[in-house]
Amino acid sequence: MLASLIGYFGDFDLAEEAAAEAFAVAAQRWPADGMPDNPAAWLVTTARHRAIDRLRRDRVLAAKLRLLLPETGGGEPGEDVVAEPAIPDERLELVFMCCHPALAPDAQVALTLRAVGGLATDDIARAFLVPAETMKRRLTRAKSKIKVAGIPFAVPSGPQLPERLAVVLAVVYLIFNQGYGDHQDTSGLAAEAIRLGRVLAGLLPAEPEVLGLLALMLLHDARRAARFDGQDLVLLPAQDRTRWDWRQIEQARALLDRALLDRALLDRALLDPVAFRRGQYVIQAAIASLQAEPRLDWPQIAALYAELADLTDSDVVRLNRAVAIAEAEGPAAALALVEVLELPGYQYWHSTRAELLRRLGRADEARAAYRQALVLARTAPERRFLERRIAEA
Repeated sequence: MLASLIGYFGDFDLAEEAAAEAFAVAAQRWPADGMPDNPAAWLVTTARHRAIDRLRRDRVLAAKLRLLLPETGGGEPGEDVVAEPAIPDERLELVFMCCHPALAPDAQVALTLRAVGGLATDDIARAFLVPAETMKRRLTRAKSKIKVAGIPFAVPSGPQLPERLAVVLAVVYLIFNQGYGDHQDTSGLAAEAIRLGRVLAGLLPAEPEVLGLLALMLLHDARRAARFDGQDLVLLPAQDRTRWDWRQIEQARALLDRALLDRALLDRALLDPVAFRRGQYVIQAAIASLQAEPRLDWPQIAALYAELADLTDSDVVRLNRAVAIAEAEGPAAALALVEVLELPGYQYWHSTRAELLRRLGRADEARAAYRQALVLARTAPERRFLERRIAEA
């Protein structure tokens, strides 16, 4: 609904206000009058009329009103027919609008998480490791620029599409991670991200990174049922693999095969990464696929993380490589890698460091690091897990 309204008016704030008013009207009328035959169309039409009423009262926007009035017909809510979107999903059009190159890359990702994922500003700020007020200002500037610059609500065509694709993929994956971190995912964000990934794969069936991202999300999501025991977090090595969705894992591996073209490339790439350079989502999907094997090949996983770190220059990726190094070479080698990283606001840096210290018998340091991770933990299962570790250290 929000995507439809933003596409219609080209104004984020007006669309959000009109949507809220339409739901308020529905809450008043539907209990007495009954739900309309097409609730979505009723809500969109009501929101459009509310927004147009607002524009009528705003003399500064009189020119915009004259453009909109011929399309509305001035009828009662519910009379308008909601047009079919130009592509399979209006929300994807909204994603591409938010990812316009006129906006700064960080603003593109943040605005899409807000508009499409429905994430709160505080949640987005945590994902970017910045204060909430900083993120609020960033979102406000991005909305204003879209309005002033008249950035179109459309999926770009031709060479513009791949230029915008990297940010779109990053946004979809962030939406997935936000939902995947919630063991119940009451917001449905993980499922929404997978659905958007399938739409993208339908639009770009030969794009390896699109296939890689969809495979990656499916592989992680296939383990969802085993990630928690009641309310308690279960780490990968201790998960009950009979609860994994193996059919979904095979679907993901088929997508990964298409992205790699040849499964043998995975092995040959380790010998010559430059000759067989892959995108970051294909590499991450390959890692996730290896993690679903009965016996984990930690040296190969560590090598893939090294390739990914070279590609992304990300300390978070280097942290994940250190976890693999801990299994392949021992906790001392891994701790040396972790100590040189600077991620003081990242919960998993502290918890990884704590785990390595625990394995090395440095109990007091491990407890202190676990406590720092506990301060940053966002979910109840993670907090309970860290509290148990502190008690056991």
